[in-house]
Order: sequence, then C-alpha cells, then structure tokens
Amino acid sequence: MARYRPLIAVTTQTLQSIDGIPAGLPQSVVMNQRYYVAVSLVGAVPCLVPLLDDDEDTLRELYERVDGILVPGGVDMDPSTYGEAPHPKLGNIDPSRDRTEMLMAKWAVEDKKPYLGLCRGAQVLNVVQGGSLWQDLDAQYDGAIKHDYFPNSGFERDHLAHEVRIASGSRLRHAIEVDSFRVNSMHHQGVKTLGRGLAATAIAPDGLIEAVELDDDDAFIVGVQWHPEIFELTDPHTRHLFKEFVDASSSWRKAHG
Repeated sequence: MARYRPLIAVTTQTLQSIDGIPAGLPQSVVMNQRYYVAVSLVGAVPCLVPLLDDDEDTLRELYERVDGILVPGGVDMDPSTYGEAPHPKLGNIDPSRDRTEMLMAKWAVEDKKPYLGLCRGAQVLNVVQGGSLWQDLDAQYDGAIKHDYFPNSGFERDHLAHEVRIASGSRLRHAIEVDSFRVNSMHHQGVKTLGRGLAATAIAPDGLIEAVELDDDDAFIVGVQWHPEIFELTDPHTRHLFKEFVDASSSWRKAHG
C-alpha cells in the first residue's frame, strides 16, 4: 500500500499587492513555487489556497480537507490587526490575505493542526495569538542589526545574513537538529510582543525573536522569520524541518480521520 501523502494548504497573495504590477489587471492571486515545491519534495501534496476572506464557509471547508497549513512570506501585515496605526515606513499590505491567513492560523491553533509559517507566516501566527510587530526594525528597534537583505537591494536570496540560536528542547530544535546556524534574512519587520501561548525558540544576535512556536508538546505549530525554502535542496537541517512538518501533518490526519 502506498504511503499516505498529506495535503498541505499553501496560502497565496494578491497579485496587485506586489510592487511593479501594472494597474488594470484582473484581481489575481499568486505564490512563489519554492514554497509548494519544498513540501512536495518531502512527501506532501501541496494545494494553493485562494483568498477567501469574504467566503468563510468555503474557506473553512477547504481547511477541513487539508492536513497542514503553510503560510509563506510576503508583504507587511496591516498594523490594525494588532491594534496599531501605520508607521511611515510600513510597506505594502494585503488585507484580504491577512484575513484569510489569520482565519487559517486561528483554526490550526484551535485544532492543533500542523502549521508552518515562514517569515510573514511567523508574524501571522504571533498576531493571531494577540502579539504585535515592529513595523520597521531600523526605525523602532534599538540596536537592530541589518535584517533587510532584499533581492531588490542587490542581495542573493541565499545570502547568510546572521546566526540564530535555537532554544533547547523546542520543537524547532528537534527539527533543525543544531543549537545554532546561519540564516538568510529578508524582512524589515519582526515580533515585538510575543503572542499568548507561544514560546520564542530562535533569537538573532540583536535579541530579535526569529522563531515562535505553540508551547504545546502535542502540536507542530511553528513559525520562523527566515526563508528556509531557499535551502531545501542544499541544507539537510532545512529539509528536516520541512519533513518534520509534513510527517506531523500525516500523523494529524491519521489521528483525526
């Protein structure tokens, strides 16, 4: 009998939220293929989730059918989602994506359904749990090192920007299998106040929280601030992170039918 391949929901973003997209195009959703390839390579079947914030019943039915949730990187979250006014250095936002992903993350936490958030996806998890974000690290976070190594500023996506220290005993530590390692960094925002029920499981040299997870031994609900999908083919620790997520998704389905 063939091994069960869990179905992983990969959320999308509004095409029009991306810089440089011509005006007048039909409303569309897109996502970088690296995210769904990363889970496919370790045994999952990925499916892209349209933005269904205005049709919660359909979104809920889609959620019920999948075994795990992957929330990728992307544009800034609307600061109104964590009770703040926009900072002058706030970037593009995508409110429809915010609402869709926050619903998916909320349900995943409630059901302990596996969730992996990458960059923005870690921030979504934190905000859903009542946490807040630095809207611009350079402007707001005293002592911040450089975190915004963006490709449009001349940096490669695989540029190893800084080290992170992984918390002993965490689910992330079990998945990554090392106490510290260097990561890429393509963000100008970050976790400010930690959401309820979450543990900070990776820290940058400047003290910024680089990973969060639900403090529950029975749940794989993890968010990392870097972009591991870039290294899935080259780094065994990164591949093991995706494999742990996919295996947890398979186990969740077997336990819940």
